Amino acid sequence: MFISSLSANAALIAASMAAVSVFGTIIVVCWPHFSPNAFRDRVRRVVGGSGRGPAGPEVGAVRLTTRPKQFFKDIFDWMNLADQAEDGEVVRKLRMAGYRGEGPVVTFLAIRLLTAPAIFVAAAFYVFAILQLPYPFFVKFAMVTAAAFLGYFVPAIYIRNRIAKRQKAIRRSWPDALDLVLICVESGMGVERAFQRVSQEIGMQSAILADEFSLTTAELSYLPERRKAYENLALRTGLDGVRAVVTSLVQAEKFGTALGPALRVLAQENRQVRMNEAEKKAATLPPKLTVPMIVFFLPVLFAVIITPAVIQIMSSTP
Repeated sequence: MFISSLSANAALIAASMAAVSVFGTIIVVCWPHFSPNAFRDRVRRVVGGSGRGPAGPEVGAVRLTTRPKQFFKDIFDWMNLADQAEDGEVVRKLRMAGYRGEGPVVTFLAIRLLTAPAIFVAAAFYVFAILQLPYPFFVKFAMVTAAAFLGYFVPAIYIRNRIAKRQKAIRRSWPDALDLVLICVESGMGVERAFQRVSQEIGMQSAILADEFSLTTAELSYLPERRKAYENLALRTGLDGVRAVVTSLVQAEKFGTALGPALRVLAQENRQVRMNEAEKKAATLPPKLTVPMIVFFLPVLFAVIITPAVIQIMSSTP
């Protein structure tokens, strides 16, 4: 009895590891086809919308918002998710992830509603039909239900990871962008013109930050209050360094104070923060390398050192 249960557990572990390996292989193979190329998209937008050159046939109209697909729109209307679409937290997180407008909200809510049933069906087929585990029905049903429950949070986890990546990209390029804004402001440009110029120059380093500056420039043009455009920039990024710059811009607009000295100080502070983060990562590198060195380097090193001695001993013995 014990041997049979042990073999069943071993079969379960082997099947789970095989499933994870197959899933990882599919992700590795298909990832280059689904991962976006931010620099290429930015070049297309600049060429198509800045007037520097003719837009190629593959460059379409640039849209800041996207419309949802009809399939997701039908599910949204059928399940009456309009109340959830008015949730400000969902809209704010989607904007921080780079999804703007009504289309991403509808798509996110529809996908979040469909993910749990889809994972439930896939897990049920895998557990009941493929694995055929020697467990009671309620245990297997609990496993499938747990997988479906976790699947409900998969879209939120994806959005959270995308927000973290965008914030990391913006944080790296933000001090350099502030230096460019400072140069433009001290040369006599207005804030709106400075943002437009920086959005064109910073695109090769950070396409995400260039898009944020472009959107802020557009909002400065049509919003009745310029303060709202600056606050939207802080809300879309969610970074303390951006909030500090936005506060300085709002104060300069309200009281007419000089913007150059404040930008110079903020640029230096953000550059120091970036340097501190780099030093912190460098300080955590030796502990992270300890386990790989013990597992992979030391056995090979011992083999290289000991093998010649073993060969000599074996050859000297009669």
